[in-house]
Amino acid sequence: MSGIYVHIPFCKSKCRYCDFASFPDKIGFAESYMACVYREMAKRKSELKNYKFDTLYIGGGTPSVVDENYIAMLVAAAKKNFALSPSAEITIEINPGTVSAGKVAAYKKSGINRFSVGLQTAVDSQLEDIGRIHNLKDFEACARLLKGENFSVDIMIGLKGQSIADIEYSVSVAAGSGASHISMYALTPEDGTPIYTDYLNGEMTDGDEVAEMYGAGVKKLKELGFERYEVSNFCKKGKESKHNLNYWKRGEYIGFGVSASSCINNVRFTNTFDLDEYFKCILSDNFAVIDSEKIDEKGQKEEYIMLALRTVRGINLSEYRRLFGVGFEEEYAATLEKLASFFAKKDGCIFIKPEHLYVQNSIIINFFN
Repeated sequence: MSGIYVHIPFCKSKCRYCDFASFPDKIGFAESYMACVYREMAKRKSELKNYKFDTLYIGGGTPSVVDENYIAMLVAAAKKNFALSPSAEITIEINPGTVSAGKVAAYKKSGINRFSVGLQTAVDSQLEDIGRIHNLKDFEACARLLKGENFSVDIMIGLKGQSIADIEYSVSVAAGSGASHISMYALTPEDGTPIYTDYLNGEMTDGDEVAEMYGAGVKKLKELGFERYEVSNFCKKGKESKHNLNYWKRGEYIGFGVSASSCINNVRFTNTFDLDEYFKCILSDNFAVIDSEKIDEKGQKEEYIMLALRTVRGINLSEYRRLFGVGFEEEYAATLEKLASFFAKKDGCIFIKPEHLYVQNSIIINFFN
C-alpha cells in the first residue's frame, strides 16, 4: 500500500496552536504555488512509474481556502502522473469557515470521496480562544453540505477551560453530524506558537485532567457506535482512514509541496519549509528537498514497533518475522516480561491493552532503551 500527500500551505488566519507550514498572508501566491506542485509531480513521474497508489490526501494549512478549480487540477495531475487506484481514497481537509456548496460539488466531481473537517470543539468560546475562524453554526452548515458523504471530524482535548462535559458534548455533536470517522487527540503546545505562552503561564489543562477527558471521550464514542482502531482515531465499521493506516503500517508515501515528507524504499526526505525557497527550487527544475535519511534496519524496527503499537491491532508477529528475520517475542523477551501487565495477545498479534493505550508512548519507549 502506498500514498500521496499534498500540502496546501495557505489559510485565512493562523490558529494559536499551529506550528505547521502555513501562510495566512500569502494566499495571493496560490495559483503560482499550485502550478509548482503540478510541476513537482511531473518531475517525480518516472521514478515512481512502478508504484500503485491507494490514497491521495490533500492537507494543510487549509486546502479549502484556495480556488476549488486548483484542487480539481491537482487531483487530475495526480491521476495523470501516477498509477492511482480506481478505488483510491482521496481526502481533502476542509475548514467549516471556508467551504461552500459549490466547492463540495467541485471536489466530488474531481474524484474526492472523503472529507476531513476541523471542528476541534463544539464550544464557540474555545474555538475563539484557539483562533479558529469558524463557529458551531458554521460546522453544522458544513455537515449539511456533506450529508451522505464519507467524512471525518477532528476534536481536540486539553484546551484552556475545557471540561469533560465539553468533550462529551463535542463528541456528540461530531457523531450526530453524520461523520463516519472521528479523530480525538490532545493539544500539544509547540514552542514558538502563541498557545505555548499560555502553557508556560500554567493556563492549559494539566496532563491528568487531559487523560480523564480522553477516557470520557473514548467511552462516549463507544456509546455512539465508534470503535477505536488507533490511539486517536475512531470510526464506524469499515470507515478507517486508509491514508493514515498506510503510515501506521510503515507503507511508502510521497509528499508534494512545502514541508511535505516522503518515505520511499526506506529513504525519508522532506521538502523545504520556506515558500520562496520552494518556488526557487521547482522553477529552476530542481527538487526542494532539504533533508534526506536512509533508514537502517534498527530504525525500521523501531518505527514498526512505535507505529504498530499505536493501533489496537498491535504487532503482527508473523509479519514482524517476515520483515526482520527474527521473532518479536524472542528479540524483546526481557522487555515484554517486564511490561507483561500492559500487553495482550490475540490472533497472532501482540498489542497494548485498551486501558493503557493512551499512555502508549511511555510503554513503547522501553523497547528503544
